[in-house]
Amino acid sequence: MTFSIIARCPNTGRLGLGITTFSIAAGGRCEGIRFGAGVCKTQAYVKRDNDLIALELLQQGMAPAGVMAALKADDPDHDWRQIAIIDRDGKTAAHTGPGCRPWAGHHEGQGFVAFGNVLAGPQVLDGIVAGYLKDPAAELEFRLLAALEGGRDAGGQVGTDGHLTERSAAIFVAAEPDHFEIDARVDLHDDAVTELRRILEEFKIYEKFYKDRGYRPDLAISQAEFVANLQKKNAA
Repeated sequence: MTFSIIARCPNTGRLGLGITTFSIAAGGRCEGIRFGAGVCKTQAYVKRDNDLIALELLQQGMAPAGVMAALKADDPDHDWRQIAIIDRDGKTAAHTGPGCRPWAGHHEGQGFVAFGNVLAGPQVLDGIVAGYLKDPAAELEFRLLAALEGGRDAGGQVGTDGHLTERSAAIFVAAEPDHFEIDARVDLHDDAVTELRRILEEFKIYEKFYKDRGYRPDLAISQAEFVANLQKKNAA
């Protein structure tokens, strides 16, 4: 009962993952993203070490199709998994096993994969793709967010008792090997995708401030000063 997107920005080489689900704290189960290697996300009936194994193989230069074959060979329950992989060059591979609860499927595009399970139907994937492609010039994190919003607006997740709201959501963007540039997440909320937009937009206001403090501490202002300057700017 999850829909997600993984992608590589063709302009910057940044790698990203966007996910939302009825389950809680989905962001804490997204270990499979590494700049210079690629992204792997396993969902549905999750085998979490899949993603870490995939990163090591991608780091070594194995193509996504080869990585998928290696994961299958190592997993007797591969038919229950939904897996998407992208490498540092934007090549992709995807798998939706027959054991995934319907509706489930994936869409491989140029430098991205949209995928989900327990969805209202294939129109949800169409919504994810349309959201991602809407503004190719936007920063990757906002393209991922638009993709999640597109999937939500197209019907999102549907269980046996009807619509399942998105209770957790997360966006990660990696541009250096040792940390995420973007790590925005909602662990439990009645409207997680809307809350994720609020958090991401707020973080983007502070993003340069946080970076500059580390690179030039001799010139750093306090957070109180930054907030005061921001308030003055907004009031002008």
